[in-house]
Amino acid sequence: QVQLVESGGGLVQAGDSLRLSCAASTRTFSWYTMAWFRQAPGNERDLLAAVHWDGITKYYADSVKGRFTISRDNAKNTVSLQMNSLKPEDTAVYYCAAKRSDYNMGMGSTYNYWGQGTQVTVFS
Repeated sequence: QVQLVESGGGLVQAGDSLRLSCAASTRTFSWYTMAWFRQAPGNERDLLAAVHWDGITKYYADSVKGRFTISRDNAKNTVSLQMNSLKPEDTAVYYCAAKRSDYNMGMGSTYNYWGQGTQVTVFS
């Protein structure tokens, strides 16, 4: 079991940057593949980025590739999402997620631990 708590959301202007953080409460954080999702009103929850336990193997959705960067710190039990060049269409609730398996890191349906979400609003 792992509990996840996101922080860092807020209201920003288009073109700005924002960094989201997720703190995990578990003694075995390095066993988990970590990911970030987002859900805008009326839309499904979409997988944006994921990172393996090694911090090296990563997945990015095409919609954020080149603008967002996922990273993790196994010593601090945290995973972050650096978001640059934000656009109004990035407005959504952002969720941290985790799973024990290393397989199919790009498959959103395989994640089974979730945070409560943090709101990101980008205005033009």
